[in-house]
Parts: sequence; C-alpha cells; structure tokens
Amino acid sequence: MPRNTPAMILVFDVNETLLDITTLEPLFERVFGDPGVLREWFAQLILYSQTLTLSGLYTPFGELGVGTLRMVASTRGVTMTDDDINELKTRMNTMPAHPDVVPALTRLRDAGFRMVTLTNSASTASPTPMERAGLSDFFEHSFSVEAVQKFKPAPETYRHVAQALGVDTARLCLVACHLWDTVGAQAAGCRGALVTRPHNAVLPAANVPPPDLSAADLTHLADQIVQGWQAG
Repeated sequence: MPRNTPAMILVFDVNETLLDITTLEPLFERVFGDPGVLREWFAQLILYSQTLTLSGLYTPFGELGVGTLRMVASTRGVTMTDDDINELKTRMNTMPAHPDVVPALTRLRDAGFRMVTLTNSASTASPTPMERAGLSDFFEHSFSVEAVQKFKPAPETYRHVAQALGVDTARLCLVACHLWDTVGAQAAGCRGALVTRPHNAVLPAANVPPPDLSAADLTHLADQIVQGWQAG
C-alpha cells in the first residue's frame, strides 16, 4: 500500500453496482414469462423508496421489495406464492459480484484508497450478501440508510457517512451505476463516479450534474479514480 493514503474516500453503492441483480432474472422469467420484468420491478422499487422518503415515511428496503413485487404481479394479473417470495429473498441475499468488481477493488485498495459501502438495504446478520460475494474484506465499514431511515438520494444518507467517518462530504466520492445516486451525492457535496452498466446512462438535461468520472465498467473507472484522485 502506498505510504500516503489518498484524501478521497470511496463510497460504493451495492445493489447492481457491485452485486449482479441479473441473477434474479430466472425468477421473473418463471413467474412472468419475461425476465425483463426485473427492470420494471427494480425501477418501481426505487421509485417507491424515494416516494416514502419524500413523504416522511420509511419501510425497510427488503420489505418494500417484496411489496413492490406483489404490486407488479397484481398489475399483470399474476398471483405470487410464498415460494416465489422466498425465492426472491434467497436470490437477493446470494447475488454474486460482477466480474469487474474484484479486479477494480483490488486496484483501488493497492492504490491506498479507503473504501466503504452505502446501501438502501437494511443490515443483515452474517453471512451478509457482501460476505457471500467475497467482497466484505475490501471495505472498512458498511453503511445502511436505515440509520437515518431515509433512502438515497436523500442528502442525509451521504451526510451520515461523512459524519460517521469524521470528514466533510467533499472528502467522499460516491461510486454507483445509478445516475440518481451520483446526482444525490453531488448535491450533498460529494463527488460522483458513474459506472454505466447496462440500463444505466447519463441524463443530458439542464441542471442535472454530470458525474465527475464515468466509465463503462468498474475496472476502467478505477483507473480513472487512481489517476485523478490518488494525490488529492
């Protein structure tokens, strides 16, 4: 590890950024006959998590995910069984890492970066999804929005991480594959680094801050981070 630790602390989103949610597709193909319904469900899950936060309400992300799945099934005239729900929970707890994750995290760790995670998901008993995916040792701490009972991109979620680490938000860089997450982090004073995994892209619209860094995969994004922020 380099003698001088980089000033920037990297805060990683978990679901889809590090862990591969496409491993949930077999459930959606079996229940709905279309694996693409996964994207509808996930988009609705994010929409209603943000709706709850804007409304001053909170339901743990896992419970909200189950409710959202039942809602999507209802709109499609499909009946969800307890076995279907249990399969969703099992698959969400055992998602593997994307192939580019371990090489990228290794690159960043070797460059001396401090790394933590921040997820909408509630904390779980060991073994956690990150432990099962073999990623937990890369991170010094795992933060959950349950501490503030607000979902990302509420500014309180990013500020909580900064406060817990004893730094200003300017010292943090949120790494995510969702632009709504990097936009929220930047609005809270952090930097944002976007990995444009499939179904994710920048939004070319007025007053929408572009990410400070962007790449198609986490390996190339890690290279940009090291080159751009190792010394500052």
